[in-house]
Amino acid sequence: MPPLVARGVRLAAAIALLATPAAAQVPGWDRGLDAELDSIRKAWKVPGMAVGIVSKGKVIHLKGYGVRDLATGAPVGPDTKFRIASISKSFTVTALAALVGDGKLAWDDRVRQHVPEFLTYDPVVTDRITVRDLVTMRTGLARHDLLWGIDVFPREELVRRIRHIAPNQDFRTAWQYQNLMFTAAGYLGGRVNGTEWETLVRTRVLEPLGMARTSPVMADYERDDDFTRPYALHDDGVVRLVARQRNSDPLAPTGGLHSTLADMMAYLTLHMQGGTHRGREVIRRSESRAMQTPQMAMQRPMTWEADEFPELSDEAYGMGVLVTHYRGRKMVHNPGNWDGWSLELSFLPNDSLGVVVLTNLYSTTLRDFLPWLLYDRLLGLSNSRWSDRFLARAGRARATQAAARAREDSARVRGTVPAHPLDAYAGRYHHPAYGEAVVTRDRDGLRLRFGAFEFPLAHHHFDSFRYEPPAGDPTYNRFRWRVSFLTGLGGSVETLLAPLEPAIPPLPFTRVRP
Repeated sequence: MPPLVARGVRLAAAIALLATPAAAQVPGWDRGLDAELDSIRKAWKVPGMAVGIVSKGKVIHLKGYGVRDLATGAPVGPDTKFRIASISKSFTVTALAALVGDGKLAWDDRVRQHVPEFLTYDPVVTDRITVRDLVTMRTGLARHDLLWGIDVFPREELVRRIRHIAPNQDFRTAWQYQNLMFTAAGYLGGRVNGTEWETLVRTRVLEPLGMARTSPVMADYERDDDFTRPYALHDDGVVRLVARQRNSDPLAPTGGLHSTLADMMAYLTLHMQGGTHRGREVIRRSESRAMQTPQMAMQRPMTWEADEFPELSDEAYGMGVLVTHYRGRKMVHNPGNWDGWSLELSFLPNDSLGVVVLTNLYSTTLRDFLPWLLYDRLLGLSNSRWSDRFLARAGRARATQAAARAREDSARVRGTVPAHPLDAYAGRYHHPAYGEAVVTRDRDGLRLRFGAFEFPLAHHHFDSFRYEPPAGDPTYNRFRWRVSFLTGLGGSVETLLAPLEPAIPPLPFTRVRP
């Protein structure tokens, strides 16, 4: 069947489900819904959005809003591609669950049973760390996202470099968001399967669900004729992120899939139905239940203030998904965020109700509350004014960020000069995990090259230098750095300190001598 015809058949089948009795179970639930959703999208300055709802195994809403490309005005539809970022984590766990069902793997297998060369900073952890530890974020390691974010290391090398990162928490004592260990979990899954992770997730998840427009390979994204462009909010409004997109292939098991709303409806339904799709068992019910069972306590929802949302209980982490309660109902969800996209998969398992929200705006919290708004509407609950509350919260967050930057600026000691001529700072500096940082001198001052990125360093004070992106510049929108140099006993510059991970002190890069 030709691709365009196949897409039309899939879309027609999904739309046909809207006429099923499931939509009639909540009389009038959709009255004015489209206008309300589009109004919320505009209030949050989201260029494009796709929203799907599943109730009792049936798709009762499947629609795009806004545009996938502001320049062309091309609309978002159910078959428009979005990069789904960290929702990829649950795909990796689902693929591992299929291997568990085959008897090839157990959640409490030690990692080195399957990847003998795997090492961590602590030899005790190396010996004891299990598959379950990798996918429940309890290894003691802080995020260290710039290790993959500098966009230079292949997957196998990322896994190898984990051994050089010291933990900041004791093993199995605290939950910390962790992308590198999920990458290691995907690498392990491919090893157990005798393939790459990409083949594992295609054959055990995507193909059984008929997710023909979903792919784990970055190059497949823009080859398509229907994909979203990435955007972000800056001081002067919405800007397209025009910089070269970071290569997501090395960390695809933790954040590299791209999909469509129509495809995600099949995936959502799989997990709402305990691992079955159209009567076929994709993963065992016991493994589906394990994914949705709390494995690690979390102090509070990831970024929310204490008691800010009484409708929500404390969260826990399952395997690849978060588990909490919404207004007394168990809720399982999986958020995603990437350079230009924010997304959410959410469902109430005991109410057989689920929502997928896809947007092409970086770090918008619209994706957080929109499922709750829809749950209120579908379950006949009181209106919680979610959009208004989150808009107010976003305003407070901007004010807090501005105050923090003002404090940082006020702490700057004016009138100081570097201890050395600028040429003395130029050179190569090395860290065993992060690799090389190269400082060069040009006629304007110092420049720092780190991985795939390069930017100027202006003098801050003493031997500290900083980089701040110009207002509205989308090129390095996530980089705001201050680095410091240390002088050795011999009087020469020997060390560069870089704040690579917010949870720990700056990391030392040692000067490489010829």
